Amino acid sequence: MMKVTLIGAGNLATQLGKSLHRAGVEICQVFSRTEESARTLAGLLDADWLTDVSRLRSDADIYVLSVKDSVLCRLIPEVCKGRGDKLFLHTAGSMPMRCFEGQARHYGVLYPMQTFSKKHDVCFADIPVFIEGNTQETEEQIRNFARRLSRRIFSLSSSDRQYLHLAAVWACNFTNYCYGVASKLLGEHGIPFDVMLPLIDETTRKIHKSAPAEAQTGPAVRGDRNVMRRQLALMDGRSDLQELYRLISAGIGEEASATHAAPDEESH
Repeated sequence: MMKVTLIGAGNLATQLGKSLHRAGVEICQVFSRTEESARTLAGLLDADWLTDVSRLRSDADIYVLSVKDSVLCRLIPEVCKGRGDKLFLHTAGSMPMRCFEGQARHYGVLYPMQTFSKKHDVCFADIPVFIEGNTQETEEQIRNFARRLSRRIFSLSSSDRQYLHLAAVWACNFTNYCYGVASKLLGEHGIPFDVMLPLIDETTRKIHKSAPAEAQTGPAVRGDRNVMRRQLALMDGRSDLQELYRLISAGIGEEASATHAAPDEESH
């Protein structure tokens, strides 16, 4: 049976650990600087937990580091020390594979591109997983490991992965921030946010079949400056939101002009 040790007990590590456990992978240990997080996740995975990285055992086949970028490089030497025959992986979208150089012989990246939370379980089978290995043999080992999680596995270099991660920030994190802005605007006028859900769902459905530029609607793509001026006035006192509105609207207008996209809808 394959044995894995998890370094980290956050959102990604939690969902990764649970998926591996369901796939029959033995989770040996869970490390976290926070006892509650380590204990909770280890309890779900029938694993041992620890908060002192020096107490890591060496009986795992693979050590997966799912921690903040700011602490990854500090932890790598401690995790790799004395475990030269093991495989070491990190799960960060924005960190290069070379952060393992000089610390391990077999290493790489396992980056599942999805948004994760501890309480919301996900189906890994359809999540695209991007891998990279320091040698061809190592990458094949990582691919076989990734197959226990997903049907969608792609080889991707560190240099290309940073653009993938940037695209994910635009598509997910920034979009979710916009949902938050919409929720606050609605809440200030007693309108429930759930009235937005059919619109959000339809927008998402559209881009399953059409390119985002083709699916774009709204006053900016139509060049309706009267509507945009009125909406900017509604945000008086929020210069930050006004500036975002201007910048995003300008970007939408430029994209529409560049592609000569003629809007076929008059909504939103």
